[in-house]
Amino acid sequence: MKKLPFVTKEQVEEIAKTYPTPFYIYDEKGIRENAARVKKAFAWNPGFREYFAVKATPNPYIMELFMDYDFGFDCSSDAELVLSDAVGAKGHQIMFSSNDTPAKEYAHAKELGAIINLDDITHIPFLEGIIGPQFPETMCCRYNPGGVFRMSNGIMDNPGDSKYGMTKAQLFEAYELLKEHGVKNFGLHAFLASNTVTNEYYPLLAGQLFEVAAEAHKALGIHFSFINLSGGVGIPYTPDQVPNDIEAIGEGVRKKFEEILVPAGMGDAAIYTEMGRFMLGPYGELVTKAIHEKHIYKEYIGVDACAANLMRPAMYGAYHHITVLGKERSECDHLYDITGSLCENNDKFAVDRMLPKIDKGDYLVIHDAGAHGFAMGYNYNGRLWSAELLLKEDGSVQQIRRAETLKDYFTTFDDGKFAAKLLK
Repeated sequence: MKKLPFVTKEQVEEIAKTYPTPFYIYDEKGIRENAARVKKAFAWNPGFREYFAVKATPNPYIMELFMDYDFGFDCSSDAELVLSDAVGAKGHQIMFSSNDTPAKEYAHAKELGAIINLDDITHIPFLEGIIGPQFPETMCCRYNPGGVFRMSNGIMDNPGDSKYGMTKAQLFEAYELLKEHGVKNFGLHAFLASNTVTNEYYPLLAGQLFEVAAEAHKALGIHFSFINLSGGVGIPYTPDQVPNDIEAIGEGVRKKFEEILVPAGMGDAAIYTEMGRFMLGPYGELVTKAIHEKHIYKEYIGVDACAANLMRPAMYGAYHHITVLGKERSECDHLYDITGSLCENNDKFAVDRMLPKIDKGDYLVIHDAGAHGFAMGYNYNGRLWSAELLLKEDGSVQQIRRAETLKDYFTTFDDGKFAAKLLK
């Protein structure tokens, strides 16, 4: 699959006159089309709702787009709850799935009427100490089956080494305790593998969760109002990968639903998902400019972005495809490391990457940065966060977050002896 950017050299040259590089830019048309595909893929389930994982791209302008599709928001912190409330999400449009949760965040989730998804059985008495013995009528528990999770194409993860969720025995005990606290409608949630690029993952996960829910329903006499498949549906970062087919995935889940839940008398259960990467990853790009070149033992191109803008390559060695704008059809006959300015040798967007000849002043697009890109930024070396822009469907560009300034960076010194000099 040939990866092409959704912005052209001419567009970026014009945008950069107002918003200097580096900047993130998101494709509204692509986001909307993908949201519509997801909704269609699960339309067979009347209660279906996608809860966009706010941690992936915590920007209210992006979140607001999803409100047009009756999506909800998966939150894991107080800030994410505030963002969801700000865009108009109400009550059960918010799923609060956190771990090692501070008391004030549980209290805030309860205040907003969010569905609270408990990560551990010990959180039940902890929650009682915050909100009292009467719990909300609808609550969820997170399940961890342990062991190693395998799929036929060799993709696997290790739930047994994960800090999230409860054992099956703990899960059933937790449901009994929640019944005693007045809970009437239950949910089941699990996340077993990350960034899967296969149509097999969600149906396989659904089958496991449906079996557990059916067993709990029969043994405990409880009603499951929803099963939450969480995230894990990934995107093809490398050009050789075949993208997930969300309609095939939805159909696979439907078959498991009819095979397991319908015969168990649980056909009224809603299916929830919590995708972040799949919803936003391909529809966000980091645009940066080549500002230096270096010729020593290797060939280096230095750009004005760094790992503080996009940390995945430095942190995980993750691959992000790179396009040199205006040279999309040029031969990739130069071997480069693409580097940033941090005082860290792993500050590289690409290592030994074959690209067209890059000249100083060229614009580079770093693909698939729409999720877990800007959100994972940081300020090491005092590097500042970039702007976020939205390429509107009509071709116009809207700034949806301005670039950070030095004044922003120093603002927490606002009452010390250095404030006058730092904040001027």
